[in-house]
Amino acid sequence: MPASNSVDLLLLRHGIAEERLGGLDHPDRALTARGRRRTRAVIDALVCRGVGVERLITSPYRRALETAQIACEAGLSGQLEQQPRLQPGGDAALLVKDLSGRVGLVGHEPDLSDLACSLLGLVPGSLVLRKAGAMQLRGSGGSWQLHALLRPGLLLGSDAPA
Repeated sequence: MPASNSVDLLLLRHGIAEERLGGLDHPDRALTARGRRRTRAVIDALVCRGVGVERLITSPYRRALETAQIACEAGLSGQLEQQPRLQPGGDAALLVKDLSGRVGLVGHEPDLSDLACSLLGLVPGSLVLRKAGAMQLRGSGGSWQLHALLRPGLLLGSDAPA
């Protein structure tokens, strides 16, 4: 998938959310208290390591929006936008082709991992983002490289919030 500009892309999966009702997904599912704590700890760890983006673009689904708001509060980005292409089943690839600079996308699985696999030329399912997990990609001239795939436990170590 070609990119016309250089882009540092941070993919961030939403944190732990309320259970599905009747097995069905719902856009209003919020983060749980544990999900908020763990997400904040992960974002703090990223920011502490110098990770930041100029723009943070999120799915409009509540759990993703709450994750993005936590990220902004923690200093990951000062600019937050909602984008329907990042909701489950959306076409994030159309969004990515016009990005440049340091940009973060907050969304859902398997969409974010499938996007990364597509950009990297991998078979879908080769990469998986855990809840509150992050992935860093760098793209230039149509070529993409994976720079980091970070599980929350890796960032938080044994001090991870419950």
